[in-house]
Amino acid sequence: MSSFFSNKDFMNKIITALLAAALLKTTAVLAAEVERREQGQLVLENIPAIPAEIRDRLSQYSNARSAALADWLPDGKGLLIRTRFADTMQLHQVSQPLGMRKQLTFFNEPIAGGQYQPGPGSRGFIYSRDNGGDENYQLYFFDSATGKSALLSDGSSRNQSVCWAPSGQFFIYSSTRRNGTDFDLYLHDMATGTERALYNSAGSFSTLDISRDEKTALLMQYVSATESRLFSLDIETGQATSLNIGTGRVSYGEALFSKDGKGIYLTLDAGGEFQQLGYYDLARGRLHNLTPDLRWDVGSIALSDDGNLLAYSVNEDGLDKLYILDVNARKQMKAPVLPPAVLTGFAFSPDSQRLALSFSAADAPSDAYVFDLKSGTLNRWTESEVGGLDRSQFLLPELVHFPTFDQVNGKPRQIPAFVYKPQHGQDKLPVVISIHGGPESQYRPSFSEFAQYLSSEVGVAFIAPNVRGSSGYGKSYLELDNGYKREDSVRDIGALLDWIATQPDLDKDRVLVMGGSYGGYMTLASLTHYNARLKAGIDIVGISHFVTFLNNTKGYRADLRRVEYGDERDPAMREHLETISPLNNAARITVPLFVAQGLNDPRVPASEAEQIVSKVRANQGEVWYLLAKDEGHGFNKKGNREFYQAAAVTFIRKHLLGP
Repeated sequence: MSSFFSNKDFMNKIITALLAAALLKTTAVLAAEVERREQGQLVLENIPAIPAEIRDRLSQYSNARSAALADWLPDGKGLLIRTRFADTMQLHQVSQPLGMRKQLTFFNEPIAGGQYQPGPGSRGFIYSRDNGGDENYQLYFFDSATGKSALLSDGSSRNQSVCWAPSGQFFIYSSTRRNGTDFDLYLHDMATGTERALYNSAGSFSTLDISRDEKTALLMQYVSATESRLFSLDIETGQATSLNIGTGRVSYGEALFSKDGKGIYLTLDAGGEFQQLGYYDLARGRLHNLTPDLRWDVGSIALSDDGNLLAYSVNEDGLDKLYILDVNARKQMKAPVLPPAVLTGFAFSPDSQRLALSFSAADAPSDAYVFDLKSGTLNRWTESEVGGLDRSQFLLPELVHFPTFDQVNGKPRQIPAFVYKPQHGQDKLPVVISIHGGPESQYRPSFSEFAQYLSSEVGVAFIAPNVRGSSGYGKSYLELDNGYKREDSVRDIGALLDWIATQPDLDKDRVLVMGGSYGGYMTLASLTHYNARLKAGIDIVGISHFVTFLNNTKGYRADLRRVEYGDERDPAMREHLETISPLNNAARITVPLFVAQGLNDPRVPASEAEQIVSKVRANQGEVWYLLAKDEGHGFNKKGNREFYQAAAVTFIRKHLLGP
């Protein structure tokens, strides 16, 4: 007997077997408590039946359409737009103001973009789409004469950043086909259908423009949100030459050759906080700042075909303004005056006489317009339906700034946030805090049917903060959450909770936090830090553990994300990431949690959702889980998105309004 129990190896095996049996029993008990069912491509766990009144009324909001400019037709007599008639965004043609939208593509998967072949021999356009949200975008050519589409890319890798030569005889694009990690450049000849590798190197490369003589391309290497590199590329030899504009870390946005090819119009933050508009003289190596007094970011730029006019947008505290510059006289021309809006695209017509644009406002979905440069008139080309709702009842958010924990120039740092409130509601409004992803993104008040529904129909205050690390407020603000400073952005949410407590019309005891992607991490992190101050949380495709995320995200993304979050291969950083990851702090989450995920997500793999669901369920708390088998990083198909939103509203009503 004594010899039997003194056999440590044998005893360890017995103990291990007993622990394993206990774990299996516990897992079986937990699994038995999960109500799981499938509904088409959706897998539902613990999600109750959606009340008909939520489903039906929300359907009106989700049936609001939008129209975004894709391109001009080659003859300049119409527009190519992206809009949705059925379940996904497809390409349509509009030939006159408020004319009929003629659908050109018909797929179950959404179309990511469309660019017409330029030049007199234009035969159609290139568009891209993926499969089930996997983001392995393939390039297709749509023949305008036959309506047929032909696959141009390899069918398996990720392909993007199409840049047409001015003649339309070839285009250059980026692809991960070589090793699945690096974005190389390929040149596709339209006449022969052949292509050649143009530039191979480690990193993420894209082509920004091709000179009018088609000998040189502008090439950008993306390193991080605060650093990129600009090159000129000899198209014949594939030789790249660094342009080295500015000193230190420089971030470039967009760049276009001048018509004569002697210079480049570009956006960059060299020597400053914000993306400025500049002209770079290639022969002299000299940069001229065209917006020296601007204290906001220049966004997109577009050059007219005759080379005389440059349109550019400026992001002023989340809202866009549009400017048109006469590049020869260096003076501002008359530009369309926009309502408080977010631009979704703009481009000059082939004859350089008009500017097409599309924009969205908080109270209006995106639509397409054409600005006549000679007459100065802005004509509406599309008017998107809003599900039969009264447009005049849509809410406009208030931009507020709340103090946080640290100081700038001796005063508390101010964090911007957009606040939607019901026109008529309770004395104390329950609150939904919605945190954007990125993290180098920015909440901007374009039309959100979900925010409108929550405020107007559910009666909650919807607050969308731009915590530190958000873009749009300068390079220093963008870097405030990098690496070891990651949880400082979570502290901004704590400061927002403090601010809510000071507002006479907001109920500090009824607050729910939600977010997608990095916003999903922020949601989970907020729950681990402020569990007692929150009623519930909704995590959409969120990061639950930084180390497993960095190990499992697609190879072409890993190094780019390490710059932002930290390199888990460094022991000290790995320890820090382990310490702050919500998965390792999930025992603190005792309030109800709703997790939504796409199975094919290449950015934040579904395993991130599965592991946090499992861990939080161990707390014996309420956890809803929604998995879409035909989606990736979010819900892009109308039916899936409608169900997610209806389930989220049901969850919000239950935990903020009660039975």
